Amino acid sequence: MRGFFNRLMERIKGYWRTLSTPSKYFSLGFLTIGGFIAGIVFWGAFNTALELTNTEEFCISCHEMRDNVFAELKPTIHYTNRSGVRATCPDCHVPHEWTDKIARKMAASKEVWGKIFGTISTREKFLEKRLELATREWDRFKANDSLECRNCHNFQYMDFTQQSKRAADHHERFLASKEKTCIDCHQGIAHQVPDLGKAASAR
Repeated sequence: MRGFFNRLMERIKGYWRTLSTPSKYFSLGFLTIGGFIAGIVFWGAFNTALELTNTEEFCISCHEMRDNVFAELKPTIHYTNRSGVRATCPDCHVPHEWTDKIARKMAASKEVWGKIFGTISTREKFLEKRLELATREWDRFKANDSLECRNCHNFQYMDFTQQSKRAADHHERFLASKEKTCIDCHQGIAHQVPDLGKAASAR
């Protein structure tokens, strides 16, 4: 065992010497250009992977999402409607701006742990955690003033004459004054709402 450890340490030291010693065979220009090209390749690969994880197909590739929240989305107007404009999972749950998107992806990385440990691997487990999951997402929407909603729904372009009197009154009163944000009234627009009495006490 000690011999294996010594060989491993020698190999690591060898790699370090290679990295820290000036190049004997390549010019500074070659190394600079090579590093630049490697950076482009890395950046391209990173962005490609980022966009692949930012698709509905990726989101519903695990049964937890496909059989629960995605199944609930299908009967709603965000999935099928007269205009044919459809919101996908990332449209509502991932910011469009790059820096916000990266921050959201980092925060969502803990969902991988949930998958590994089967946090919501069954319908029963999902329903048990539903209030916690929904409350966390509502809080996120309130904190960013329903940013993802506003990527498609712009208050400035709303035609209040096409809305019901109640909807027009609420939009004019609450959105114009910023007294409330979209998620305050539209919590059940795409997914079923947990018991709101429990939600109030959970906060």
